[in-house]
Amino acid sequence: MPQHPPKETDFIHSEEFLHGLMKRQLKLSIACAGAFLVLLFGLPLMNYLAPEFMSQRVGGFTLSWLVLGVLFFPYVWIIARLFITRSMALENDEVRLAEEGNKRQP
Repeated sequence: MPQHPPKETDFIHSEEFLHGLMKRQLKLSIACAGAFLVLLFGLPLMNYLAPEFMSQRVGGFTLSWLVLGVLFFPYVWIIARLFITRSMALENDEVRLAEEGNKRQP
């Protein structure tokens, strides 16, 4: 079955629609990458700048190992979960706006 090219009034396939969605996705990606990089570079930095603080014992671990061995993976999973749910919400919002835009056009 041949596919027909989108109509000129089809907002969801327009460059404006795709550019807006990509811009929002980029902002979300940068925010999630920033949150990851804070922990990735923050832990060695804290070990360097405050070794006494990071060597405190918490639950049988030093604070450094607690963050690295126990808290690191849940932190990454939380970032990933936030990225996925927020990304899907952005796409759904864009589709809803596009559908509203198509309804207004003749």
